[in-house]
Amino acid sequence: MSNIRLPRRDFLKLSAAAGGAMLSPALAMSADSQGVPVIDTHLHCFAGANDSRFPYHSRAPYRPERVAPPEHLLKLMVGAGVDYAIVVHPEPYQDDHRYLEHCLLVGKRELKGTCLFFADRPNSVQRMHDLVKRNEGRIVAARIHAYAPERLPPFGKPELRTFWKGIADLGLAVQLHFEPRYAPGFDALIREFSKTPVIIDHLGRPLQGSPEEYEHVLGWSELPNTIVKISSLPDQNRYPHRDIAPFVRELGKRFGPERLIYGGGYSETATAASYREYRERVRGYFADFSTADQAKILGGNAARLFGFPVS
Repeated sequence: MSNIRLPRRDFLKLSAAAGGAMLSPALAMSADSQGVPVIDTHLHCFAGANDSRFPYHSRAPYRPERVAPPEHLLKLMVGAGVDYAIVVHPEPYQDDHRYLEHCLLVGKRELKGTCLFFADRPNSVQRMHDLVKRNEGRIVAARIHAYAPERLPPFGKPELRTFWKGIADLGLAVQLHFEPRYAPGFDALIREFSKTPVIIDHLGRPLQGSPEEYEHVLGWSELPNTIVKISSLPDQNRYPHRDIAPFVRELGKRFGPERLIYGGGYSETATAASYREYRERVRGYFADFSTADQAKILGGNAARLFGFPVS
């Protein structure tokens, strides 16, 4: 079982069991002086629209045509100095995890994954349990979406609590992808399951909410089980043409380097150089942090959270 429920005081401590682990070839090139691995905690893989083995779901909200396979990812990881990565199961497959399991098989020890089930669909907790058991130690989180009004989780209903408890009982993290206006709907469960890590995807989407709505997300910094993912960084030259830097810096102040993780940069068009450049962009936002604190954000925190080895 993948167990990542962390006591509050121990969140930053490196796992003693991982202390003697051997380094991967990429780690030997990319680790800093403390031997901290680089871990990309957010990427999607796609088999494409023409692979009949892994069809998109009938409820898929979008259907990527191009292929972004794990084989390509692994090559880029070596070239970019990324030691481990988390494959976030994407919405086009809905709760069909065959392609995620394929990615984990190809990725061996370098890849782990998140799953996607739905609190208001029958047997989701049992199916999640079965998936985690089939992939012992390889599924680390379950993602919940709250951004499309027609596809919201059942806020305030027993089904959502039952689902959240199922995630907690499996030792997984809850991974939230939401617009800030929906954040209050998660408050009670984040507090009730205070030993279950809650990962806030994509900075909590600050550009998709009002300042008042986003302040609610920032307020979660007072809850020790919340972790922010520095991912999906927008290009200021594209709509809505806003600089993300002030939001990232505010998150750094509120949550501190111990509760930030990084993700992103991989796609079907990525190169090793562009993949590395994205990570260096993330590092640049934390230039005022120490080298050791930067290393936590770029991999040390994720190693502890998701059970990857460190030197």
